Amino acid sequence: MRRVAFARFGASVVIAVTALAVAGPRAGAGTTAQALDPGAAVAGTSSNFTLVGHEPLYNRGENAAITLYGHYVYIGSRTDSEPHHLHPGVLVVDAADPSQPKVVNEVSVTSVDPHLVDGYTSRELRVWPQQQMLMVVYMSCSDILHQCAGNGDVGGPPNFQQIAFFDISTPSSPRLVTTFVPKAMPHELFLWVDPANPAGRALVYSTSPNQSGRGLALSVFDISKWRSAQVGELAHFDVASLYTAAEKQLCPLPDDGTSPCYDVRLHSISLTPDGTQLYMAHLGGGVLVADTHEVAAGTPNPKITLVTPIAQRAYWDNQGAHSAVKIPGRPYLFTTEEIYGKLGYVGTQAFGRALSGCPWGWARVVDIADAARPTVVSQYKIDKNQQTSCTAPTSPGYVNVLAEDNFSSYASHNPTVLPDLALVTWHSGGLRAVDLRDPANPVGAGFFLPAPNAYSVTPDPALEPGSNGVIAWSYPIISNGLIYFIDIRNGLYIVKYTGTHAQQVQHVRFLEGNSNVGDAYRLEYGDSETARVVSDSVGAASPAEVGLPMTGGAAGATVLGAGGVIAVVAGTVLVRRRRRRATG
Repeated sequence: MRRVAFARFGASVVIAVTALAVAGPRAGAGTTAQALDPGAAVAGTSSNFTLVGHEPLYNRGENAAITLYGHYVYIGSRTDSEPHHLHPGVLVVDAADPSQPKVVNEVSVTSVDPHLVDGYTSRELRVWPQQQMLMVVYMSCSDILHQCAGNGDVGGPPNFQQIAFFDISTPSSPRLVTTFVPKAMPHELFLWVDPANPAGRALVYSTSPNQSGRGLALSVFDISKWRSAQVGELAHFDVASLYTAAEKQLCPLPDDGTSPCYDVRLHSISLTPDGTQLYMAHLGGGVLVADTHEVAAGTPNPKITLVTPIAQRAYWDNQGAHSAVKIPGRPYLFTTEEIYGKLGYVGTQAFGRALSGCPWGWARVVDIADAARPTVVSQYKIDKNQQTSCTAPTSPGYVNVLAEDNFSSYASHNPTVLPDLALVTWHSGGLRAVDLRDPANPVGAGFFLPAPNAYSVTPDPALEPGSNGVIAWSYPIISNGLIYFIDIRNGLYIVKYTGTHAQQVQHVRFLEGNSNVGDAYRLEYGDSETARVVSDSVGAASPAEVGLPMTGGAAGATVLGAGGVIAVVAGTVLVRRRRRRATG
């Protein structure tokens, strides 16, 4: 991707907002049925959500990914650890009382590697609960987008990115065990815990967008032996070279928004809970499906096979598929599309049309009944995603929306999906609930936009200056029926959903959109086939709670299910089941 350099002055990025690019309506973006959320994106308003607890995280700003272990919450940072960034480490929050979550510790980057202080962010985190393991990915970050000292947006500082593995047997005090340096810098991750061996085998699928076309767009790491510092790269996969030259044409400079151009880098991935099918969001390259059964089965030198021919991918326009997460038990994907503001004239020039402002990006449902030919069947927008809400830069009224159009985002970002409900962080659109009972006609089911904190110590330079003070960002996590999510500016929120399909949320003990930990397996394959594959330490429901007949005591009990015998031993569900093909 093309990059340009910018001057950095203190804690702000100076960008000239002159000669703004003129972007017309998005061609091809509205060819399927659309649903509009009637709720305006107004800070301090909500519908069908109730605030349970809030931890502002020192008002530090630039909060990043979230993960949970028991009642402890771990939160990374989007910026680096320069001295003027307040509490920039991984924060540990005790949420034993969800109404009063409190920071109890901070994991400093210097405890991992002093080289990571300038120009690196602890942006991605996951927990492997059966192994009491916290994984933190330290990656290079951008001066322009994250207020980092490094220059990640123009190639990055020296290569010190790494993955750190911590023991959290004492959850409030993570203890570093080992680190791992991958061949390609991770950007997005999916943690897959083997359902056949949940306490002994886990893989990490990692995307590296800037390595697309170089053989390293997707890497699979085997982290099973992390305690003995044996983490290895199991497989790589890259289909960017299969696109035609025209499909890989980058945007011209200057870009008036009308020329065909595409960014086909791999951004995010997800998997079926059994690990046999991979869903790839290739930004302007659309959504594709791949077969990963050899990886899941532990085949030596496993191969990943593309199922969707490039010419038959699900594609809508050249701005980008951000995430693609399967709707459990149904042959559909729920996809998001992250679009930033223009950052002045230079935004689109430096980063492509993923920085194109209003009408931002919204959600789509993709039919994958035929994985070789995925098809977009519907779109879902909030009010800010309507083209009619945009003001052309050539209009005299543009001065009234200049800051919003250039330095905010009202785009869909990260989804966690239930069979009939998607929970989606939507940047300045807040947290959104989308009713998916009819995938062809998604309907707004609720929203939560918090009242913003009075200030943030480190404002996000790209998303905050023109925003409404809300920047909902992380994959929502459902834990014991409550929803946890991170707002970049305002911190950790714990909310309760009370709208349509609320019972689906209430019955979940753990679910996140970027792993198969917790209830993912049960929701995909049904209560009659398996209960769950996680430890009670992250809130696994007992088999009785999911409607299966049960014999014996709580420990050492036997569950009789249609899919085979499930033994519950010392709080961990061990599954013996018939082999079954994934449903999509």
